[in-house]
Amino acid sequence: MEVKNKKILVVGSSASAYALIKKLNCCPNVDKVYAAPGKAIFADIAELADIREDKPDLLLEFAVENGIDLTVVVSEIAIKNDIAGVFNGAGQMIFAPSKQSASAFVSRAASKKFLYKQRITTPKFAIFDKQQLAYDYIKTANMPLIIKCDENSEAVVDRFACVNVSEARTYIDDLFFRGEKKVILEDYVYGHDFTFYVITDGYNVLPIMCVADYKFASDGDGGIFTSGTGAFAPDYKISSELVAGLMKDVASRIVNSLEKSGAPYVGIMGLDAVLRDDGSYCITGLKTFFQEHDAALILDLIDEDIVQLFIACAVGSFADDYDFIRLKNKSGVSCLVSSAGQEEKVIKGLDCADCDSEISFINVKRNEYFEYITQKGKSFVITRTASTLSLARELMYENLSGINFAGMKYRKDICAPVK
Repeated sequence: MEVKNKKILVVGSSASAYALIKKLNCCPNVDKVYAAPGKAIFADIAELADIREDKPDLLLEFAVENGIDLTVVVSEIAIKNDIAGVFNGAGQMIFAPSKQSASAFVSRAASKKFLYKQRITTPKFAIFDKQQLAYDYIKTANMPLIIKCDENSEAVVDRFACVNVSEARTYIDDLFFRGEKKVILEDYVYGHDFTFYVITDGYNVLPIMCVADYKFASDGDGGIFTSGTGAFAPDYKISSELVAGLMKDVASRIVNSLEKSGAPYVGIMGLDAVLRDDGSYCITGLKTFFQEHDAALILDLIDEDIVQLFIACAVGSFADDYDFIRLKNKSGVSCLVSSAGQEEKVIKGLDCADCDSEISFINVKRNEYFEYITQKGKSFVITRTASTLSLARELMYENLSGINFAGMKYRKDICAPVK
């Protein structure tokens, strides 16, 4: 199905949504992109719709009134509120998994149980809704131990790598104190972190690519354990044989299981994984879209009209239209930049870097002088692609060296040469 002068609605306000909108603006036949709710900084690249992600009925009303041709959902909040079911019920085209099909993706507790039921290798885990039971478990648990809250969150620290019982107990206390209903305790797996991305219409599934992830905040895998602080692709450590195994034993198994259960999954599927030193792998988590630290990187390497790709999945022509996902003969590196300080600071050099690199904003705003201003925590992701990984890395850090603000923090060893 080809529609000229398309109007696209992107639901979400993360760096992934920002990167997607920039990609859509470069697609042929896209006339206008709307973002709901977006952030103020999104106004530079899209028209904002002031509608919350948890209001699917209002989003549907907006889509109908504005003649939206396709809605793409990045927000897990919108997915949990069954935006796909609401839109599909009204005959409005949408690229997003249903609430039922994504239940094991938006809840870490559900994902661990789902992976275990499907006999997909995942680290040893335990789920607790009472502090005392969690305390009892950590007394004999292997360390390091990863402790996570049940739902993904970009706004707060939602996971922690604990090296002893005291740290584990403190973080468990913190999670329950802030109102978490469940905590997931998981053995830390040593090895190479990566994410395998696929796309599916609920019945057929094709690989996109493997992306190498950097999870810790500081160089040399030190500091806080995060959802991701940088990435590179293609991931040369993942062989074609391993990709074939991931497709057969994980991605296809998940898609087939959900289809048989009556809840076919439509959308992007991310499989967080660790490659052990012995060549085996385990799946540590499931994602409903590209992550903040790698979205621009992946979107820049995909050599397809993503609007047509998403539409094919939404209308059921995916199997007829695509045998594989074309990728550019390029490599890319990305790095998350954060603000360590509490006070807002002017970011200098960002306009110059944006000429050569892809910038995806997270917590950045403009002041009355149109200067970029930091806010606490994550600021933006910078991405650079080139003919080789080494050149992409060199160019990215060269661009990054021209950006500065007080409290600026980022890893300096993303895709560093192996010594």
